[in-house]
Amino acid sequence: MAKSKTSCIGILTSGGDCPGLNAAIRGVAKAALGQGTKVIGIQDGFRGLVENRIMNLEDKDVSGILTHGGTFLGSSRDKPHKMDMGGQIMDMTAVAVANARKNHIDCLVCLGGNGTQKNAMRLHEAGLNVLTLPKTIDNDVAGTDITFGFDSSMAIATEAIDRLHTTASSHHRAIVCEIMGHRAGWLALGAGIAGGADVILLPEIPYDLDFVVAHLKARRHHNKRFSIIAVAEGAISKADAEKKKKATAPKKDDDKFTFEEPTASRIAREIQQAAGIEVRFTSLGHVQRGGTPTATDRLLCTRMGTKAGELLADGIYNVMVGLKGEVCVAVPLAEVAGQTKTVPMGHRWLKTAALVDTCLGDKLDFQ
Repeated sequence: MAKSKTSCIGILTSGGDCPGLNAAIRGVAKAALGQGTKVIGIQDGFRGLVENRIMNLEDKDVSGILTHGGTFLGSSRDKPHKMDMGGQIMDMTAVAVANARKNHIDCLVCLGGNGTQKNAMRLHEAGLNVLTLPKTIDNDVAGTDITFGFDSSMAIATEAIDRLHTTASSHHRAIVCEIMGHRAGWLALGAGIAGGADVILLPEIPYDLDFVVAHLKARRHHNKRFSIIAVAEGAISKADAEKKKKATAPKKDDDKFTFEEPTASRIAREIQQAAGIEVRFTSLGHVQRGGTPTATDRLLCTRMGTKAGELLADGIYNVMVGLKGEVCVAVPLAEVAGQTKTVPMGHRWLKTAALVDTCLGDKLDFQ
């Protein structure tokens, strides 16, 4: 076996947690260690790099974690270029790079979603070699067919919709179920189809309330006495979408949590008032992020992690490991950072939903 071109890597997890992070860490670490590369674990994302909180990882440290949810390294949403240091926002990029060099890290491996891809790109531009893996339950990272964590979360959301069917049918109600997804509706769409939701509302398709109400009333007319409405967090009405276009307010920072009325609550109220039917709502929230990863995610994480190990051994940096068809490939990070993969109009999942008489919030043309 040829000697690895990478002597030492640092690995961190950043952004929201999701099932599969530990499996991905294991895949990267085992593949790298097997090539003779030293592996350093960095605690709590980019903040841990800035604060130099590290641990050496051996094979024993990553054994037995394949099935565990979350990340044993810890995570945070801190950005190196805009980090809160005791109440003062500071650019800590230079410190992050200096700490990586002090620890003789040849390449920083970052597991995360869209924000992580951008932050990794900034560190690369500051002179650090990076390699990333696409993690997010939203499935909205560009350059890959799927992100790890998505399948596990879709399974959780689907099971929730399955359970809502029993209470909705027993009480002849409409129930609105809120599923994660601020700007991309992949999770709500996939779980909605798999769970047999009657209405699916996505950020990509501003909904017409009258169109939705007409669909629900038609179901009642045909003696279908309950309905399940799956909505993404970012679902928005056509009227509100127009207002948003004209608004001049600064863009909201999605990393900052705010206590707002759940989307499901607002839509449930709108439907109840317009349709005159009894409506309940539930929001799955962080339940979707937790628990054991599915077999599909475990396999994907292991494949992506070991592919990362191969790339590191070959000295290939500043790329993201993506899945294209059945093959894990290296995608230039410059093509990924700053991009969001939303559900395109005409996507086969949308057509599938329409063909089983699922309302998607407005009339769509699939010609």
